[in-house]
Amino acid sequence: MAQTLEDWYKQMPVITRSYLTLSFLTTAGIALEVISPLSVYFNYTLIVRKFQIWRLFTNFFYFGELGLDFIVHMFFLARYCKLLEETSFRGRTADFFFMLLFGGALLTSVAPFVDVDCLGSSLTFMMVYVWGRRNPNVHMSFLDLFSFTAPYLPWVLLAFSIMLRSRIVVDLLGMAAGHAYYFLEDVYPRMTGRRVLKSPAFIKALFPQENIVVMPAAPQRPILNQNRIPRD
Repeated sequence: MAQTLEDWYKQMPVITRSYLTLSFLTTAGIALEVISPLSVYFNYTLIVRKFQIWRLFTNFFYFGELGLDFIVHMFFLARYCKLLEETSFRGRTADFFFMLLFGGALLTSVAPFVDVDCLGSSLTFMMVYVWGRRNPNVHMSFLDLFSFTAPYLPWVLLAFSIMLRSRIVVDLLGMAAGHAYYFLEDVYPRMTGRRVLKSPAFIKALFPQENIVVMPAAPQRPILNQNRIPRD
């Protein structure tokens, strides 16, 4: 029996489902003119001088006008956020939430120096980067033209953005944030035996099930051994 959209949505892990829902509601609300786009984008001056703190969060939920570009972004968000939460972070929801906070904080700290109004696409690109580095043996194909392994996925997408003459600063920010997290969480502890990124107690308290299900922090391979980028 084919899976219904409702079942697919309910089976999503909590962080993926929450992020996807907030992103859709924000973008749809702006499209329907229920929400003004001027009230959600990142603006350092308004945050600091007008204390519009919500902009620190709302800019991560807006992915532009409803259309093909929005659908593509939602696909990547749903797919790679879900893959990370169900594999590398299975049973460690607090750590996954902390990863997103860490990436969001890095991107926010850089945003005042670059011309980027919304950082949701960069955060999604960060998740793609981390997933790729943690699954080095997964083989992928781009439009059936050539094959590559998962760690090269961000670079393939970056090259595709250049071909389409899109702004690559969004992709580069996501790659930088993803590499920073990957190095501090996966590489540095192996080099020194010390782990510098630890989920604070208040975040762990938000997910009490963590006290019941405990999984190792080492990266795990996904069930699927082949994934494809959607065709235009």
